[in-house]
Amino acid sequence: MPQETHGPQEPNGQPDEFEAAVGRLNDPLNDPLPGRTPPASGTGAPAPQASSAPGTGRRRRHAAPTPSPAPAPPPASGSQGSPWFRAQQEPVRPPEARPAAPTEPIPEPADPPVRTAPAGRPAARSSAPWLDEETMALALRQAEKRGRRSVSRETDAAVSRETESAVSRETTPPATGGRAARRKAAQEAAKRGGRRGRHGGAAATTSTAGAASEPASVPTTRLEARRAARAAKDSPSLIASRALGEVFITLGVLMLLFVTYQLWWTNVMAEEEAGGAANNLQQEWNKGGGEKKNLAVGERFGIMYIPKLDVKAPIAEGIDKHSVLDHGMVGHYDKTSGVKTAMPWDKKGNFAVAAHRNTHGEPFRYINKLTKGDKIIVETKSSYYTYEMESILPQTSPSNISVIGPVPPGSGFTGPGRYITLTTCTPEFTSTFRMIVWGKMVDERPRSKGKPAALGG
Repeated sequence: MPQETHGPQEPNGQPDEFEAAVGRLNDPLNDPLPGRTPPASGTGAPAPQASSAPGTGRRRRHAAPTPSPAPAPPPASGSQGSPWFRAQQEPVRPPEARPAAPTEPIPEPADPPVRTAPAGRPAARSSAPWLDEETMALALRQAEKRGRRSVSRETDAAVSRETESAVSRETTPPATGGRAARRKAAQEAAKRGGRRGRHGGAAATTSTAGAASEPASVPTTRLEARRAARAAKDSPSLIASRALGEVFITLGVLMLLFVTYQLWWTNVMAEEEAGGAANNLQQEWNKGGGEKKNLAVGERFGIMYIPKLDVKAPIAEGIDKHSVLDHGMVGHYDKTSGVKTAMPWDKKGNFAVAAHRNTHGEPFRYINKLTKGDKIIVETKSSYYTYEMESILPQTSPSNISVIGPVPPGSGFTGPGRYITLTTCTPEFTSTFRMIVWGKMVDERPRSKGKPAALGG
């Protein structure tokens, strides 16, 4: 029996038919895609080659026909169920049965050059050329997806277009070998696509970050760093303006607190003190005794009632602001005031008094509302003295002391008598002028006989 000749061996000692047989094995990657015709199964025969006739939608790539070498003898240790044995049992298509290459192939300037098998080796046949192209397209799409993951939303479209163009330019033709060759080609394409996607995404991200941080400048020298530090500090004028603003705010708060104290709290304190002083006087008077003639400044000796204004305030000697008026009391003009006036129990004279119109109890705030005939009552230790309001002077100078004389001019009195004069500041919340109210005595009643009718007696 003549000795069979064998083709060139691979480094692992297996013929090329072994790779072709392995490529025809069932593989999940060879499952048909939607709209494709699956290859023949069960026979192990290779899929039919795509036709080069017009209208088929595919161009066939031809390789130079080479003589098929004689089959190699099976290895001693191989079994009949091995892939190599099945490959040897399958009929090998002779080269002359293949369709001849067209004499004038259609020019394909965009396609890569056709690879030809080296001399002495059979051309590697693809089990399904259309499947190889679909596998490559799937691999490229997966590579593009991995490349897009590292790209920001703003640069996704630009990077994807760049990646697609780069991959399409550098992609090699589909592998025509077995499954190992196809897998290797897909892995290389995926690596190239993923690398370019990452580089493009990093560049786009860097450019975006650079554009966002473009206004910021970093000092490069110590002098520039010092200048930047000085510029970051507040200028002396800014610090001074802030301090001045804080001072004004503090002063405003203090003024608000002062106004609140003057207009509200002083009234509360003065009314409480004046009410207590009046009650203490009445308790002392109930013990009996006569009028005290020599009085010290600030000493209380009587109580004034103005029923129309609901006023009840103690009367003290002198018109000193701090010791008398600021305590909510009515002050009597004595010799320390510059003009000494009569007392209520004197048989003739003008009993002149003063009090605050605003703040500190403000006993005379509404004396401008008094009309002729309104009662003004003064209670002392021994008697009640009742006066009737006679006239009013809305405004006069503080230096006009004639208004508290024995017979005040402008009061309507024509001769000496027993009169009363009320003085206070005007307008309200100022002390620019003085308001004057005059009255004359109409009744004198001992305390032992009870209160006068004006007080409900």
